[in-house]
Amino acid sequence: MDNLTLLANRKKSTIKKLTKNSKIVKSIIHAIQEKKGENIVSLDLRKIPEAVADFFIICEASNSTQLKAIADFVEVDVKEKCGEAPYKHEGKQGQQWILIDYINVVVHVMLPEPRKFYQLEEMWSDAPLTEHRD
Repeated sequence: MDNLTLLANRKKSTIKKLTKNSKIVKSIIHAIQEKKGENIVSLDLRKIPEAVADFFIICEASNSTQLKAIADFVEVDVKEKCGEAPYKHEGKQGQQWILIDYINVVVHVMLPEPRKFYQLEEMWSDAPLTEHRD
């Protein structure tokens, strides 16, 4: 089964309404900041019907070691603080772009070149964007 089919078939959790102040969103952003992730933004996709999640959180790492460290710490920190394990993660072998899928929140940890190439912020430009600085 390809990744698009998996995304289309998964069900978004409707148990709790997520907001940009939800514990999982705050925990993810904090974990990224702890590992010195850069250019952190969140996209609020809740009003976009074709969106596969409520939020995308996107950040950059300066090298593949930091990329993996950020992704690993996000998973550990969210599990510890929120009791949530990711539904799926992708890209740990390629070390260019790691995606961590929490169903309603999808985290994209990217090196600068793939981020420039894929331009996720532009692709979802109708979603409100929030920049997160320390």
